[in-house]
Amino acid sequence: MAVTTWVVVADGSRARIFETLGLKLDLREIEDLVNVVPGRTLTEKDREKFARTVADYIEQGRLHQRYQRLRFAVEPKFLGMLHAHLSEGTRHLIFEEINEDLSALDAREIQAHLQRH
Repeated sequence: MAVTTWVVVADGSRARIFETLGLKLDLREIEDLVNVVPGRTLTEKDREKFARTVADYIEQGRLHQRYQRLRFAVEPKFLGMLHAHLSEGTRHLIFEEINEDLSALDAREIQAHLQRH
């Protein structure tokens, strides 16, 4: 059976989660989480709350065995927030972290960027 990898591309305002099978980098977007706070700019507290939401989604994916590996391309400060909310079991599944915000790119551009790493 092929190993499923979730690729998490995020910053404090948006998190996109892609799935790919085996060693191929054939990304299929499965979730697009957006941190929406009507009528104002995002505060650190908003970003922190969003990190918890994204971490919960990733934790649920692990608990339901939807993936076996994680790959993160996340804006550095948000990556720290995300880490703080992930369980040790989930953190052990991370095989690569890229400290960059790629969330505004389309799937093909993200794929090309990840292949260079």
